[in-house]
Amino acid sequence: MNENNAIAVFQGKNIRRTWFNDEWWFVVEDVIIALADSKDPKQYMNKMRNRDEELSKGWVQFVHTLSVPTSGGPQNMNCANTQGIFRIIQSIPSPKAEPFKLWLAKVGYDRVQEIENPELAQKRMRELYKAKGYSDEWIEKRIRGIAIRDELTNEWKKRKVQTETEYAILTAEISKATFDMTPSEYKEFKGLKRENLRDHMVKVGKQKLSNTFNWPNI
Repeated sequence: MNENNAIAVFQGKNIRRTWFNDEWWFVVEDVIIALADSKDPKQYMNKMRNRDEELSKGWVQFVHTLSVPTSGGPQNMNCANTQGIFRIIQSIPSPKAEPFKLWLAKVGYDRVQEIENPELAQKRMRELYKAKGYSDEWIEKRIRGIAIRDELTNEWKKRKVQTETEYAILTAEISKATFDMTPSEYKEFKGLKRENLRDHMVKVGKQKLSNTFNWPNI
């Protein structure tokens, strides 16, 4: 499937999306239609912003007008990335939005627990990789790889490496020497977009990479 024509399934309805700034951006009106059952999403959007002053203040920061493929050709539509969509969902007073609000609260609670007890973070990471079909051997290698990467970046910090650009250059040099490809070239070779390259260094069984977006299973 062409990445620009990818459709995300959201509560049984189609949410159009487009690729922008290295991440997926979703059509805000589609989300409102899915969760609020509004026949006039533009009007609902305006009422929502009037209701939520803070949402309205930050609107232009996380909602952008982007070109989105439609059956009638490309159209400019209001879009937000995943973080922006979750913020908008918080302002939708609909029973359909409640499962997402509860899920976000659970994620926040889990994150606080992980900060207090880092072992929980590693345990959850193992469970996530296991659920995705990775073998125990692969998971152990992945976790060791994360630890080695942390040691490497700590060493870089000691040597006064500070900017993201400097880290990217060093990472690219290591990747080039190891795989004869930079991380960006390797991701293109693997057909990846937002996915973590290190999670796809080895193909898992018959699993294929997908351009479709899976929202939380709640």
